Amino acid sequence: MHFTIQREALLKPLQLVAGVVERRQTLPVLSNVLLVVDGQQLSLTGTDLEVELVGRVQLEEPAETGSITVPARKLMDICKSLPNDALIDIRVDEQKLVVKAGRSRFTLSTLPANDFPTVEEGPGSLTTSLDQSKLRRLIERTSFAMAQQDVRYYLNGMLLEVSTGVIRAVATDGHRLAMCSMQADIGQQDRHQVIVPRKGILELARLLTEPDGNVSIVLGQHHIRATTGEFTFTSKLVDGKFPDYERVLPKGGDKLVLGDRQALREAFSRTAILSNEKYRGIRLQLASGQLKIQANNPEQEEAEEEVGVEYNGGSLEIGFNVSYLLDVLGVMTTEQVRLILSDSNSSALLQESDNDDSAYVVMPMRL
Repeated sequence: MHFTIQREALLKPLQLVAGVVERRQTLPVLSNVLLVVDGQQLSLTGTDLEVELVGRVQLEEPAETGSITVPARKLMDICKSLPNDALIDIRVDEQKLVVKAGRSRFTLSTLPANDFPTVEEGPGSLTTSLDQSKLRRLIERTSFAMAQQDVRYYLNGMLLEVSTGVIRAVATDGHRLAMCSMQADIGQQDRHQVIVPRKGILELARLLTEPDGNVSIVLGQHHIRATTGEFTFTSKLVDGKFPDYERVLPKGGDKLVLGDRQALREAFSRTAILSNEKYRGIRLQLASGQLKIQANNPEQEEAEEEVGVEYNGGSLEIGFNVSYLLDVLGVMTTEQVRLILSDSNSSALLQESDNDDSAYVVMPMRL
């Protein structure tokens, strides 16, 4: 195997692919990246057995075909350290990878390409194509609510649901829920649901960099595959039953609050400074036309803010984890937000004032 490539052309796909590779591996080959040269195309593959990412680069000059695996981090660090305009010459010589650029020369250990595991492909039961910007928006609006290392393993990921004309993403950690839906050209008749693991979602989001580009998605029984112009991403699915999110959405809340998103966000941020570091609780007191926000902590320190809001209902006092409210306001983009409440023991529903494609549910706290 032998090829030459510009540093920039190699570094971008290598950084994305190396992101999938875990540093501490039981199998040495899993900390490697697989390099395959076929004709004038170089492909780079990284995997941790759950998520696999293949990056493709067109080579400018004819190359000597072949395949080998090399340590992903070391190759990436070498590329990063070279000058921007470097032309890199890479060849395999006696089971070592020799990397040359200008006056620099590196020799890396290798493992045979045959040892490299591939994610088995099952039959795809649903194939669709989306704008990258749409899928990215779905992920950005909901991924913050995914659980981390929850024993209910099906919460450590995101539900993607496809039905006629709509693709929807839902994430919850049991205390809050985020949901976003998008119109999409999908001819699927019945609802098709898959749970993509947390790492898969975060890696997928990193690939969606071209707003005008398309991404083609194949949902199989055990895998999801997404292909853009330069990358193919494959992830195992989480085997489990996602909670029925329709039942979690609060119905019949009679207290409607309209407020300025930025003003609320700033007031919550300031109040949060003196909230209990562990529980992050704040108290909201609603009265006609105004919202009072209070926090205190075990050191007997207190913070209080008042924000003008549009509200005509009865008075209400309710507690929330302020981090959850800030996360929601952080992904919204409209000037006005609406908050729908019923009583101090029921979940709150947050939405953008003029837009129903996203919905956020936050459970109350007892303070």
